[in-house]
Amino acid sequence: MTDLVPLRRNLRFQLLWVGSAISELGSQLTALAMPLLVLALTGSPGAAGVVAGARTVAFLAVQMPAGVWVDRWDRRRTLVTAQSVQAVVSALLTALVITGQAQVWQFVTLAVLDGLCAAFLGPVQDTALRGVVPPGQLHGAYAQEEARTHAAGLIGPPLGGLLYGLGRAVPFVVDTVTFVAATLFYALAKVPRRPAEEPQPSAPDDGEGQRPVRRSMRREAAEAVRWLWRRHGLREVTAAVTVLNLLGGAFLIPLIVLVGERGGDARVTGTVLAGLGIGGLTGALLSGRISRLLPPGRLLLAVVTVFGAALAATALPWGAWWPMIPLVFITLSTPSLNVVMNVVVARMVPEAMLGRMGAVLSTSAMALKPLGPVLGGALAAALGGAGALVVLGGLLVLTAAVAALSPELRHFTGEPAPAGDDTPTGGKAPHSPA
Repeated sequence: MTDLVPLRRNLRFQLLWVGSAISELGSQLTALAMPLLVLALTGSPGAAGVVAGARTVAFLAVQMPAGVWVDRWDRRRTLVTAQSVQAVVSALLTALVITGQAQVWQFVTLAVLDGLCAAFLGPVQDTALRGVVPPGQLHGAYAQEEARTHAAGLIGPPLGGLLYGLGRAVPFVVDTVTFVAATLFYALAKVPRRPAEEPQPSAPDDGEGQRPVRRSMRREAAEAVRWLWRRHGLREVTAAVTVLNLLGGAFLIPLIVLVGERGGDARVTGTVLAGLGIGGLTGALLSGRISRLLPPGRLLLAVVTVFGAALAATALPWGAWWPMIPLVFITLSTPSLNVVMNVVVARMVPEAMLGRMGAVLSTSAMALKPLGPVLGGALAAALGGAGALVVLGGLLVLTAAVAALSPELRHFTGEPAPAGDDTPTGGKAPHSPA
C-alpha cells in the first residue's frame, strides 16, 4: 500500500500507546509505595510479601482463561472495562488509605482484583495493537512499546517513593488518576472489536443468522498449545526463554548481597540497579538496529550469552559501584529480543487466536520465574554474592550453548506458516464481559 500512514501519525495506535504508558506509569508508582505502606501499617515484611504474592497468584491463575475470553469477547469493550475496574480498585485503595481504615485482608483482596484486571489487559492490549498497526509497522510499534515499559520502570519507582514521602495516600491518588486517564485514551483509540479475518456467520434461507458453534474453554486453550507445539523453532525459543526468565530472575538478591559485601548502602544499591533502567531504555531505542543484525533464533542465543557474560562480570572486584556497568549491557540487549519476538508472534499467530497464544506464551515464560528469587537467595547464602552471580552467569552461557545444539532454533526466522496451516477451527461470536 503506497499511502500507508506513518506510525507517528497513526492516531489510534498513538492513543493506545499513550493510554498504556500512563497506565504502566501508575502501576510502577505503587510498585514501591505499596510495600512501604504495608510495612508502615503492619511492621511485617511477610505481610508485604503476601500482598504482592496474592496479585501474582491471581494473575497466573486467570491468565489462560483470560486469553480465551479475549478471543471470544468484544476486544474494545474488554480493554476499556478491564482498565475501568482497575481504576475503581485503585480508588477504593486510596479511600482506605485516606480514611485510615486499611487492613491487610483488604490489601490482599484489592491486590487479587488488580491481578485479575492485569491478566486481561495484557492479551487484549496485544490484540488491540495488532488491530490498529499494519504488519509492516509492527517492529516500530513494538519498539515504542518496549521504550514505554523501560521508561516507566525507570521513572515510576523513584517517583512513587517521592510521592509517598509527601503523604501515604499521594501515590495512590495519582495512580487512580492515571488509570482513569488511560481508560479515556483507550476509549478514544476505538480499537477493532473483532479480528478482521474472523468468519462471518452465514444466513440461512429463513433469514436468521446462524450462531457459530461455541467450544469449551479447555478445547480452545488446548488448540493454542497444540499450535505452539507444532511450530518447530518457536517451540524451542519458548523453552529457552523460560530458562532465561528463571535464571534472569535469580540475580537480584545476589546482586544486593554483593553490593552490601563491598560496603554499599541502600543508596548505592538503588543507583546500581538504575543501570537496568538505563540500559533497557537505551536498548529499546536501539532495538531496530540490533534486531536487524541477526535472525530471531540466533539473536536469542546472542542475548542469552551476553546476559550470562555480563552477569558473571558483575563479580569482578572493582568496587560497589562497578556492577552498574554490566547491568546496563544486560538490558541493552534484551529489549531487541522482546521486540523481535513480539513481531514474530504477531505475524505467525492467527489474529483470532492472539489472546490465547499470548496467554500460553506468557504462562510458559513465567512458569519457572517465581523460583528465581529462591534459587538466587540459596546460591547467595551458600556462595556469597559474587559466587552466586558467577554461577548464574555460567548457567546462562551454558543454556545458550545447549540451545545452540537445536537446528530448529538456530535457523528460526519467525516467518509465518503457509496459508491454511494455522487457521483455528470454529467461529466465535463476540461476547461482552460479564
